[in-house]
Amino acid sequence: MTDGPDAFLGGILHLHQPPRGAHRAGTDAVLLARLFAPAPGDRLCDIGAGTGAVGLACAVLHPGTCLTLVERDPALIALARANATRNGIAAAVIEADVLASAAERRAAGLVPDSFDLVLTNPPFFTPGRHRPSPHPGKATAHDFPEGGLDLWIRTCTAILRPGGRLGLIHRADALPACLDALKGRCGGIAIRPVQAKAETPAIRVLIAATRGSRAALGLLPPLVLHGSDPNMFTPEAEALHRGAPWPPD
Repeated sequence: MTDGPDAFLGGILHLHQPPRGAHRAGTDAVLLARLFAPAPGDRLCDIGAGTGAVGLACAVLHPGTCLTLVERDPALIALARANATRNGIAAAVIEADVLASAAERRAAGLVPDSFDLVLTNPPFFTPGRHRPSPHPGKATAHDFPEGGLDLWIRTCTAILRPGGRLGLIHRADALPACLDALKGRCGGIAIRPVQAKAETPAIRVLIAATRGSRAALGLLPPLVLHGSDPNMFTPEAEALHRGAPWPPD
């Protein structure tokens, strides 16, 4: 754990995170947390929650959200519980392996058709296709077994109620694999590319999908993080990081 909590969303959320060098929440978590606006009473699940950054950020912005955090690493589970308590957010925390069998997931508390919204930032890489991090925790957070993405998204859709919405963020080059995993499970897919600068290729994709929908796929305008100064966010990216509404009221 770090010596002090990191401030998120302009200081309305404070998170203890693992030491630097381990996997730590940042811009990806903020963008994913801002993807949906839950209504009071909506049941939200953050799958692969880590320290709880995504789910807690969404919940602190939308009071009344019924939040569940799902993580398999006991050390991160302890941080997620501490972060929920520190920020005054009532959250159920479930220790479960997202890639386990349906029976094992159910036994851990992941019941089918339980949630209105699921947010997830899946591991980004398949072993053998990148250089793994020397830090065990970071390697675990970033790596998938072969076929892992399909299994991960299968779990995410299984715990959604029919008509519930799934939101995820992934590498831009993983978009085909994400769409393959969603096929037959979700529709009404909306894709938003995330670019570091307007003139550069996308580095991430934000994907929203609806379980059981047959609506057409839509490609949204890109979210550009930086202008000419790489140390400054664009107005939209700055507002998202501060927890401010966008577009402005």
